[in-house]
Amino acid sequence: MSAATDTPRYTITELAAEFDITPRAIRFYEDMGLIEPGREGRNRVYNQRDRTRLKLTLRGKRLGLSLQEIKGLVDMYDSDGDSVAQARAFLEVLRQHRRQLEQQLDDIEVTLAEISQHEERCMALVDEASHSA
Repeated sequence: MSAATDTPRYTITELAAEFDITPRAIRFYEDMGLIEPGREGRNRVYNQRDRTRLKLTLRGKRLGLSLQEIKGLVDMYDSDGDSVAQARAFLEVLRQHRRQLEQQLDDIEVTLAEISQHEERCMALVDEASHSA
């Protein structure tokens, strides 16, 4: 954090180290409009708002949300809008994501059951072949 002003300011290197991501990832989030650093010459300078938006972005990624969903939510929380409406919108995104993950889990369970059946058939064939040899 820069000590030159009263407002917390961060370099891309400081944020990358704090959140254990690469500067390239931070620049990507900039390109997506999730954070908007200022400039001092050729250097990017991030303020507390940028740090918070980056933190929320990474939290959304851990939840498995798309960048589009994250941007909508981060932009919503960054506005002075109705916090109840914001919470409802976030709740709907979470519910949709839960449904998607539950469907994926069902699909994975079906696939694992099929794999188990194929493994059993293959083991039976191998056992049969080794007994007849």
